[in-house]
Amino acid sequence: MPDLYWVLSRLDVVQVVDILIVALIFYLIFLSIRGTRAVQLLWGIGLVIFVLVTISTFFQLTTLNWLIKNSIPALLVAIPVIFQPEIRRILERLGRASGLVSFPLGMDNSDPELATIDEVVRACARLSERRYGALIVLERQTGLQDYVDTGIRLDAVVSAEALITIFFPNTPLHDGAVIIRGNQICAAGCILPLAEEIPEYPKLGTRHRAAVGVTEETDALAIIVSEQTGTISIAQNGHLSRSYDEVRLKNLLLTVYHPRSERTRSFWTRMAMHNHQPLDGNSNKTDKVTEPSVVEQH
Repeated sequence: MPDLYWVLSRLDVVQVVDILIVALIFYLIFLSIRGTRAVQLLWGIGLVIFVLVTISTFFQLTTLNWLIKNSIPALLVAIPVIFQPEIRRILERLGRASGLVSFPLGMDNSDPELATIDEVVRACARLSERRYGALIVLERQTGLQDYVDTGIRLDAVVSAEALITIFFPNTPLHDGAVIIRGNQICAAGCILPLAEEIPEYPKLGTRHRAAVGVTEETDALAIIVSEQTGTISIAQNGHLSRSYDEVRLKNLLLTVYHPRSERTRSFWTRMAMHNHQPLDGNSNKTDKVTEPSVVEQH
């Protein structure tokens, strides 16, 4: 206790602020990697370092002490390589948070964008009725050009008929993702990164994992139509929510893309209060989701 009082007596306001800033930085880093593989990696690295330092200190192992001290610069170089996906995700989130424009690329409050939402919703409803598997990715602030380049460039105006045609079974482009930028279909048959797993829905297959994967790395919103059950799902920020109908899907898209609208803002408030999940259009009173009896392959 005397030592603690001695330390506290020599702290001034600037030093306290300095400590709080460093603590906040570490807190934000841990918050950003929570629920990812980086947590296990950090535990593993920390355990190895703790064991080595403890052994070398207890037994006075000179060579091991030398190795630990000289490994620190190499560890500083290795950390950005090991945690590259997490660091990239953090920087992208910081970039999106610092942006003054909250709408997607090329998206504003004009009627053409509202018409695009109507067409996407109408297409998803008809795809769901027919049980055509589909994956539609809506670009927002983070550019998706890397994924657009993996598909077939279309640059077509968004329409329900075009989307249904693309995802018609056994057509050349039906297995890939469609990427929409503004009011245009940029490309179809696009290849997306796959999420390692979806803990909430372990039976879901490649199409849903691709939707979650692209939303883990970008701020895009992905709409998935199940080929097995016709269920419409939404992926955003690496999370999947299911069992959307046409009305809830449209309300969600209006909320995401036109947050300044009074009607959609009131919907956002009602859903947040009811579900405590800001981006999930599901209600506790909705029908239960019927999980596919077999693993969904697309």
